Formats: sequence, C-alpha cells, structure tokens
Amino acid sequence: MCSPCDSLSVISKCKVVPQKNSTMGDLKLSISDLNMLLCHYIQKGCLFTTPSLPSQALIPHLTKALSHTLSLFPPFAGRLKTDVDGYVYITCNDAGVDFIHATANNISLADLLSPSDVHPAFKHLFPFHQKISYTAHSSPIMAFQVTELADGVFIGCAVCHAVTDGASFWNFFNTFAAISRGETACLSRLPDFRRDSILTSKVVLQLPKEIKATFNVEAPFRERIFSFSHESIQKLKALVNKRPIMFTPENIDVADETMAKLNTDTQLKTATEGVRGETTEISSFQSLCALMWKCVTRARNMEKTKVTTFRTAANIRQRMKPKLGDCYFGNALQSITTCATVGDVVFKDLQWCAEQLSRSVKAFDSATVQRNVDNWEREPKCYELGNHDGATVQMGSSPRFPMYDNDFGWGRPITVRSGGANKFDGKMSAFPGRNGDGSVDVEVVLAPETMAQLESDPEFMLYVSAQCVETRV
Repeated sequence: MCSPCDSLSVISKCKVVPQKNSTMGDLKLSISDLNMLLCHYIQKGCLFTTPSLPSQALIPHLTKALSHTLSLFPPFAGRLKTDVDGYVYITCNDAGVDFIHATANNISLADLLSPSDVHPAFKHLFPFHQKISYTAHSSPIMAFQVTELADGVFIGCAVCHAVTDGASFWNFFNTFAAISRGETACLSRLPDFRRDSILTSKVVLQLPKEIKATFNVEAPFRERIFSFSHESIQKLKALVNKRPIMFTPENIDVADETMAKLNTDTQLKTATEGVRGETTEISSFQSLCALMWKCVTRARNMEKTKVTTFRTAANIRQRMKPKLGDCYFGNALQSITTCATVGDVVFKDLQWCAEQLSRSVKAFDSATVQRNVDNWEREPKCYELGNHDGATVQMGSSPRFPMYDNDFGWGRPITVRSGGANKFDGKMSAFPGRNGDGSVDVEVVLAPETMAQLESDPEFMLYVSAQCVETRV
C-alpha cells in the first residue's frame, strides 16, 4: 500500500514576487514576534471541490493573484535579518515566496474526511514541514502548495510565525482569495505596519546556541477534529452560568434527558438567585474550554495533587493602551494561564472550571500586558511551546477567525486543516464551524492512550456532534 507521501507528485515550483516593488523599510520584530522564533512555521490551508478552471489556467491565475496580494503585504515576500547589535528585522526585499504545484490524483475528498482521526495525508499538503521560524533568515518567509486531488484541490500555506499571528495571517489569506475572485472590497482591511507600541523593545533577545523546537517533535500522538454544534455549546454555556436550558422540538434528543437531569439543581438556584448579568456571564468559548480542560485532565489519569495548566493565546490588540488596530500586522499575542490541581479540575463541577478560566480572562487587562512586557525585558527569551509537565492543555487559533471566507472563485472551502507544525500532547486549535452558525471545531492533539480515554468519556462525548462526511459540492 502506498503512503500519502508516495502518491503526491510535484509538478512545478517557482518563486512569486510582489507585482510592485516594495518601498517599505525594514520592520523591527516586536517582543511578540521574537517570542515565536523557535516555533514552527504556521501551516493552515483550505480544502475545495474541483475548480472550474483547468489546471493549466488555475496555477497562473493563482500566482498572479498572489503576486498582487504580496504587493499589499510586502513583509511576506522578504527575509529576516539580524543586525550587528542583535536586533531582528524583516527586510522587505521582494525576494519572493515559494509556490509549489503538486498532484495527488488517487486521494479523494472522501478519503481525507472519512477517518475519525485527521488523515496523515494532510501534513504532506503543506510546504516547510516542521520548519523553524528563525530559518527565515535564509529561506522564504512564506510558501504555498496547491495540490490537485482526484475530485478537489487543497491550498496549503506555511508562514514564519515570527512574522505573523493568526489574525494577520487570515487577513492575508482572505485578501488573496478576494483578489483571486476579482473583488476589491478586501482593500478596506489593508495591514497596519506601524512599530510604535510597547511591544517594540530596545532589549536584545539572546537565542540559545541550538536552534530547534522547544518540545519533542518525535513524541507519538493522535489528532482528531471534534465538532460542537451551536446548540451543544449553548447547553454548556447555560450549565456553567446556572441558567435553564430551553428545550424545543428541534433540539430534544437522547442527550437532552441527561442535560435535564444535570440542570435540575441549577434551575432551582436560578429561580431564587436570578440569572447572572451580562457583565459576569461566562462566555460560550470559555464554557467549551472548561469542558476540554476537565475531560482531558481526567483522561490523563494523573495524581490529584499535581498542578494542571490551561493556556490560551490571547490577541492583545484591543487589550493594550493605547490599543492596536485590528489590522495591525505581526504578532500581538500573549498567553493567558490558568492553574489548578488535578483533583479540583476533575472532581469539582464544570462551572468551577469555567469560573477559573473566566476569572483569568477578565483579569488580563492592559496592566497585565504591560507587566508581561516588563517581565520579558528583564529576561528576554523565546516562548517555549510544549507540554513539559504532562499536565498542560494549550488552546490556539480562534473560532472568530474568518477561515471560511476564502472563495477563490469556485466556492467556499469544504473544510480547513493545519499541517504538522507545533503539535504535541495537549495542543488544541479552535476553528469556526463551516456554516457560520456558532458551531466550533476543535483540533485536538493527544498522546494515543489519552485520546482513547477521551473518546470513551460520556460527559465529553455528550456534547460532541455526530461526525459525518460531506463533500458539499
């Protein structure tokens, strides 16, 4: 039997440069950018049905649109450089991005979407597998791979994490798609390249002698996408906010009987105490994160006294003073950390877990951002990804990112996937559901034995939507 890698053939490879020469000077990496130098390149891509354009027209069409888009985002076509003082910059020198055209004609959409685990072929649909961001000093900051499948196409992108975060990346990807389909409305979201915030530091980062990932890339893991419907998430939110769940003919099912039982006490309390006000309400996403934290911690079967940590990447553009614009280009991320003992997370109710997460988020204000900047300047170092104590859960990406707003001219994506970058036991990424109805897909990476325990957890699976394979032509 052929492996997914054996079935893929590279047809061509070229450099794509900006349509117009860049007039932008060097951009100094911020603290948030420098933090990511030892991370892998971000790898995100979209799976589509077969385009209306034939292959011989599709690739020139996409490279032309990419060239136009790079003119609006010149840092992606540049390279990193470190000056004599040790400061790291993006030099916008129009060196270009890699563009690979490949085929995998024996892989179908159903093949990719049928398995319960993420299909191993996906990691071969991206360039720059496990490439360290620091290496963008000598190689492209960005690369694309367009792979034609038996009945579809995958557009995969890899980009240096020290240059961009998810918010900036999806602004670029959305702009690329819009230009490809001939629209110019995207030009209202042009990137903001200013470097005058508290994130731009005079402190020099001292890198370790060995440039490598901060976690064991060889450790085995399983990877699954768990889907949570809007209705399911609302049930979670109602539960943690001690609010009655409204049952309708449309959402009553076997699971609702369990939910009704779980909420008997909380409905009584609500009647006497009142529903929480909006200012103190725990959000839908925090409710979902609480479920993930509790159930994964239980699946790991650790000592009750051990400390478990839930980390989530926070977009700090609107948390800073003065605020950064939503289109600020680069990384504007800090980590929100919540710690508790395994015993508390596992044996206290879901509301308790959600309250801990909510409290951490509410406390993360502009003063916290400044304090994190000050701490970094006292001890400048790269962010260490990984689950070094075996008890960490780390949530990345965001269900708010416009991942499905990517019609290149032949329809929206069927699904969004990531490659093999920055994956370790406990790493999770939240994606919006395809239909834009408030559903969320969570990409979960766990040690094989932990994943098996999670899959057999009745509390967890109560909220997971039934999986189905749809090609959505």
